[in-house]
Amino acid sequence: MLIKNANVYIGGEFRPADIRIKDGVIAEVGENLSDGGDVVDASGLCAAPGLVDMHVHLREPGQTHKEDIMSGSAAAAAGGFTAVAAMANTSPVIDSPELIKEILRRSEGASCRVLPVAAITRGQMGEELVDFAANIAAGAAAFSDDGHPTPPDLMYKAMKKSAETGFLIISHPEERALTGNGVINEGETSKKLGVPGIPALAEDLAIIRDIELARCTGARLHIAHISTGRGAEAVYEAKRKGLTNITAETCPHYFSLTDKAVEEFGADAKMSPPLRSERDRQAIIAAVSAGVFDCISTDHAPHSPEEKARGLIAAPNGIIGLQTSFALGVTVLVGGGKLTLEQLIRLMSVNPSKLLGLPCGIMQGNPADLFLFDPRESFVFTEDMIKSKSRNSPFLGKTLRGKVKMTICGGKTTYREI
Repeated sequence: MLIKNANVYIGGEFRPADIRIKDGVIAEVGENLSDGGDVVDASGLCAAPGLVDMHVHLREPGQTHKEDIMSGSAAAAAGGFTAVAAMANTSPVIDSPELIKEILRRSEGASCRVLPVAAITRGQMGEELVDFAANIAAGAAAFSDDGHPTPPDLMYKAMKKSAETGFLIISHPEERALTGNGVINEGETSKKLGVPGIPALAEDLAIIRDIELARCTGARLHIAHISTGRGAEAVYEAKRKGLTNITAETCPHYFSLTDKAVEEFGADAKMSPPLRSERDRQAIIAAVSAGVFDCISTDHAPHSPEEKARGLIAAPNGIIGLQTSFALGVTVLVGGGKLTLEQLIRLMSVNPSKLLGLPCGIMQGNPADLFLFDPRESFVFTEDMIKSKSRNSPFLGKTLRGKVKMTICGGKTTYREI
């Protein structure tokens, strides 16, 4: 394949170039390359390294009525992603070498690379640590009890092992004693709707705790789905003090929506951690702009329409996000003057690739993992566009900008509309 006339992300900036792909790798990058093979005219389009999502829930095994590896990877490809880190809270929980190998086996032929994340504790029960070495040998990309906060004593032991061997821990920052039976963010909206609230403090204390554990142990800690201004501030303070072993992510819904969205979308705007106040939203945007966060991840969490129809209190947490994540970044952050397009690519491709140990960059010899997009093209996100098995998104019907036109993973075209 030869991609002609693209605006290519090379060395941290976009510049005109052609890209030749052969045998699954990038064979040549340069201007005015001679034609050969399948020629794709990318005039007016940008080409960037494939997006990498550090935080998705593919629901396989055990919950495939919500999503499975093939449907989730198809949604990922349609969103520009060439690799996703699949969280362990499946049924059974991914906590053993056998299950890691099974996920890798099932992901053969998927539309993107699937990187299994193993649990920190067996069954995510918070009682016994997994065998880290055995899971790493089987192919675990990182370790996380996401969806369940890890008790401090076991997190401390896990972090000491991380410091010894260098594996990545992804923490779910939540103090369950403060979350209680909360449903949405504690604030004016929870009072108005008469439902129990979740204080921002439940997240903030857990973030501060895990930062301190990482400071004491030297572990590689990545803090998931930060939604509060104070949480972002804690990460900023840690980095200012030189704690380079700590990284963090936020998600598009936290810079795009507030808890008021629950009034309009009901359970389709219910998630964990919950959407916060406008003050928190603005603080998250400011932190993204200031370089506090290393990544933007989706926390793609599909649920069936029947589950989301149970009502605000009984419905499960989570929204789908693989097909809207990049466009929300372009629309809200780039369009709002908070980031350049180059900075967005770093947050959604370059940085997560480094954290997960993946090669990244459109350069000779690298795997041909890339996507083409039009940063100016607007589109309405509609239900018929959705590749996921689930439909739980508060962004349906919204006009977004930044249309993915083609995704290539390992030289294979996994999504195309040009």
